[in-house]
Amino acid sequence: MADSHKVACTALGAIRIEIAKHLNLIDVDVFKPVWITDFPMFDHDDMDQLTPMHHPFTAPKIDNINDLNLDQKNILSRAYDLTINGNEVAGGSIRNYDPKIQSKIFELLKMNKDEIDSKFGFFIEALKYGTPPHGGIAFGFDRLVMLLSGSDNIRDVIAFPKTTSANSLMDNSPSNVFKSST
Repeated sequence: MADSHKVACTALGAIRIEIAKHLNLIDVDVFKPVWITDFPMFDHDDMDQLTPMHHPFTAPKIDNINDLNLDQKNILSRAYDLTINGNEVAGGSIRNYDPKIQSKIFELLKMNKDEIDSKFGFFIEALKYGTPPHGGIAFGFDRLVMLLSGSDNIRDVIAFPKTTSANSLMDNSPSNVFKSST
């Protein structure tokens, strides 16, 4: 495989799964859940610019806070995924609640002070009032139903599927919104 690390790993992972299916190495009657933690805080885009791995509001691991000025490549985030048999069914993170750390993360993402103030000034200000530690998680119910039903295609279990052009055949959405005359 000759490509970027991310592309090569994705391709090799897909090949590994197809070989395992072909050789009947996957027991479809067994459910193996696992929590994935210790995600990197940052990734690099094609231009080698720092980007958030999860989102820019994810908190760094407490042990890594002092490393924000030093080695961004090895900083871990407080993000987590729940996977079952290799399929992500939930994901979330502990959010950043410290205004200084949040500002530093924006700076590392090459946002200048004016941009931070115009886009997120209200948020940084709100954090100064003592936001408690908090987090969230979002479950992919459709993916969970897919696994429980034995399907290998999420489109088989989506209650209100859309076409490839994002139209809903059930209610003809999206449609134009008309201004009410009242």
